[in-house]
Amino acid sequence: MNSPSEAPITKPWFVYLVRAANGSLYCGISDDPVRRFAKHQSGKGARFFLSSPAMALVYTEVCRDKSEALRQERLIKKLRKSAKECLVASYQSD
Repeated sequence: MNSPSEAPITKPWFVYLVRAANGSLYCGISDDPVRRFAKHQSGKGARFFLSSPAMALVYTEVCRDKSEALRQERLIKKLRKSAKECLVASYQSD
């Protein structure tokens, strides 16, 4: 029988939103959103930022694991831009 201390410790994953220079929002997942944002800014992240550079990491949400982050990313990507802007506004008012 496994003791609680032997349970595998899973690293948290995050779903995040990045604002591009043209005002659009990019949604992604990472186990280190700040590092990933730096990659987007350096031009080595997603092709999404080729047309309009990454300006700000505007939303992060912690998830239990990668699969939960992927599920949450899919849900956020289905939202209208206005709903995504509400997520950003609620995150910045905390």
